[in-house]
Amino acid sequence: MSFSKNLGEILKHPTSLAALLAVIILVVVAIKVRKVKLNTYMIAQIGIALALATVLKVFKIYHLPQGGSVTFGSMIPILLMALFYGPEVGFLTGFLYGIITLIMDPYILHPVQVLFDYPLPFMALGLAGYFRDKKIVATIVAVFGRFVCHFISGVVFFGSYAPKGQSPMLYSFLSNGAFMGVEGAICVVIMALLPVKQLYAIATKKHAIN
Repeated sequence: MSFSKNLGEILKHPTSLAALLAVIILVVVAIKVRKVKLNTYMIAQIGIALALATVLKVFKIYHLPQGGSVTFGSMIPILLMALFYGPEVGFLTGFLYGIITLIMDPYILHPVQVLFDYPLPFMALGLAGYFRDKKIVATIVAVFGRFVCHFISGVVFFGSYAPKGQSPMLYSFLSNGAFMGVEGAICVVIMALLPVKQLYAIATKKHAIN
């Protein structure tokens, strides 16, 4: 009974529910990432991917007042790591990039909001690794995963910014959908033009993925 009561109390408070969800996601991903066997070459590639993503993020097309920005494809290096080495490496690279983004461009209202606007959305880019033979589908799924994280943050923590008469969910959907839609479209175009198979062969010195 006490467990049911405590769960009921959590569900009444969006912030607590978001915190619970964040913890579950982090635990699940941590378990998966622990299975990754990193070698020196792979660590170097993760470092290069992080550097490229950081440089691309510096050149912003548009920056939202409450955080978030449209860039020249800053997610591409993270997506490539997921496509090259699988979702676990993508999760790890995305997490590290989220921390770098937090340091470079922080917008902090609440500790849980930080999780949903920085580490978690970029970790979601690792989802691309589950669709390694379909780079466009992989990009769309990964970008949508990132959007979901920002959407949750917008509803729970930025709902008070919604115009009078507009629901927090609609506000979050419109504000996050706008910049993520443009950012995602840019990534889809770039990914469509990139010779991913050839890049994989060069990066890993192995046969290209199918």
